[in-house]
Amino acid sequence: MNRIRLGIVFGGMSEEHPVSVKSAQEIAKHLDPAKYEPHWVGITKSGAWKLCDGPGDGWEDRPCPSAMLSPDRGVGGLLLLDQGRYEVVGLDVVLPVLHGRFGEDGATQGLLELSGIPYAGCDVPSSALCMDKSLAYLAVSAAGIATPNFWTVGTGVDPGRFSYPVFVKPARSGSSFGVSKVSRAEDLSDAVAAAAEFDEKVLIEEPVEGSEIGCAVLGNGSELIVGEPDQIRLSHGFFKIHQEDSPESGSENSTVIVPADIPAVLRAHVRQTAREIYRALGCKGLARVDMFLKDDGTVALNEVNTFPGMTSYSRYPRMMAASGLPFPAMLDRIVALALSGEAR
Repeated sequence: MNRIRLGIVFGGMSEEHPVSVKSAQEIAKHLDPAKYEPHWVGITKSGAWKLCDGPGDGWEDRPCPSAMLSPDRGVGGLLLLDQGRYEVVGLDVVLPVLHGRFGEDGATQGLLELSGIPYAGCDVPSSALCMDKSLAYLAVSAAGIATPNFWTVGTGVDPGRFSYPVFVKPARSGSSFGVSKVSRAEDLSDAVAAAAEFDEKVLIEEPVEGSEIGCAVLGNGSELIVGEPDQIRLSHGFFKIHQEDSPESGSENSTVIVPADIPAVLRAHVRQTAREIYRALGCKGLARVDMFLKDDGTVALNEVNTFPGMTSYSRYPRMMAASGLPFPAMLDRIVALALSGEAR
């Protein structure tokens, strides 16, 4: 049987570049070499595309051919430039292991659509919609699902408009980069400026009283696999695992509990709400739906990650494993969905 020619794109120009590399490293550990012929395409922090031998340490510094994903459907793969000569590497499917801007926002998905190569995960519209928290809130609210109360603001915001505390965050960023909890009006302007370093569009949100909870969703349409919900238990502050110095060894203020320590009836409610959010936003392939389980038992959206982290400490693979789908089987299913066309 011919192996699947799998293009794995990782790295990227967003602030989540290091997380993407760690995700790719974990995927490399679980890929079945009898099934897949991997082609590793690393995007440096400056935006250079390189065909490398894997996502191991030092890949950005090693000499590698330049690689371009061709938008010409007649090519069906990568164009390599090495020592002045072009070469074509055909691909059957692409796994865009990219987090944050230029990876989960529809930019890479648009290039993949032009190329005609099947790819895993959400398409252009759902990627762009989920990346912008304010637009995602509007779409989900229209579907009858609760969201935080929020305002879209600029740098000249009037602190007197709000009751405190509030959360300030970039509208289109991830992993808590640029997010602040503001308890005093005099601190709001600095928090807005910090968020604006990551996105010119800034949100101010009222806090939601309850537990942070998440669901891993895999599939499309009516055929969805929903992993066991997890729960974030905080000692103080807010959840920001990817900004820890050594996230592999745990967080200084949070513990992730899988399965969530909640009654079965609430677990079922959380999973059903995750399905509804996934469908309302047009998600395809996979996504992690982060929610708040409020004190009255209702559920509200927090955010949706259209290509969630796959690191050794990431939530998505842990939730899938808890539901009986280990990492290798999860990868097989993600790739199979892309190849079948179900994820488009």
